[in-house]
Amino acid sequence: MNAIAVLTSGGDAPGMNAAIRAVTRMAIERGAKVYGSKHGYHGLIDNALIPLELRDVGGIMQHGGTFLGSARAPEFRTVEGRQKALEHLSALGIEGLVVIGGNGSQTGASSFNDMGFPVIGVASTIDNDLIGSDITIGVDTALNIALEGIDRLKVTASSHRRAFLVEVMGRDCGYLALNAAIAGGAEGAVIPEIETKPEEVVAELQQSYERGKTNGIIVVAEGAKHGCDELMSYCRTHPEIGFELRAVTLGHVQRGGAPTAYDRLLATRLGANAAERLLGGEHGCVVGMIRGRETATPYSEVVGRTKGVDPKLFELANILSK
Repeated sequence: MNAIAVLTSGGDAPGMNAAIRAVTRMAIERGAKVYGSKHGYHGLIDNALIPLELRDVGGIMQHGGTFLGSARAPEFRTVEGRQKALEHLSALGIEGLVVIGGNGSQTGASSFNDMGFPVIGVASTIDNDLIGSDITIGVDTALNIALEGIDRLKVTASSHRRAFLVEVMGRDCGYLALNAAIAGGAEGAVIPEIETKPEEVVAELQQSYERGKTNGIIVVAEGAKHGCDELMSYCRTHPEIGFELRAVTLGHVQRGGAPTAYDRLLATRLGANAAERLLGGEHGCVVGMIRGRETATPYSEVVGRTKGVDPKLFELANILSK
């Protein structure tokens, strides 16, 4: 291949810039030209493809987000939209594509690859629900941001003997909520995969209060069946909790942090490996980290599936909360 393109798609994740940098510099080292697609798949459809040189990706690794921009592109789901993208790539002599993103992004990448255009994915989503990687780009940073928020809330909660419902991101996956709860010493986690009823939350907080705890923290994933708003309304009608109750939504704050050292290294390794594989003729797969090694998983094993959380980890969270 003489030229490849790289794009970031879907929700931004800290470390995406490091992945772009690695793809670009590895490809140039191997003698290929590199183009960046602005705003994800929109850039392919709108012909917003810019050449990337070594200096264009200098100084971006330490920044969160993605300097290429990211967006969802409904038009790319259509054959007509993908055909338009193919025409623009062909006109520039681009022969392969690296897609940095999560489930939706890799589904689009798989469809494009099925049309005969070589595509390889890089596992990047703060939800950590993508098949093909033990941990994905952005997870470590998002988890540490959530943990910092929980630590700070525990300080003020202890001063007033309060409890907090802390909502974190996770529309379909409770990985962040569960791991933040364990690392933050929370009293419980409410996640999409395992239903926790409002009365169970009340009971947990009440028991914590009666055991003499000075604060209570329940971490709630945004996609849980009984969400933060519902839980807050229910808890207000149960003064036996003991704690004065508050709710805090961390939301997109989790996406916006500077990537941790781990995420920079992970993104660099995956991005460089993806570029090498693509230039070597490999495609139709997602590059992720499995047991400490860069590994390619075919799209047939990735698309339409997600990772769930380990039920034993949920049990551990409950044991440690006592």
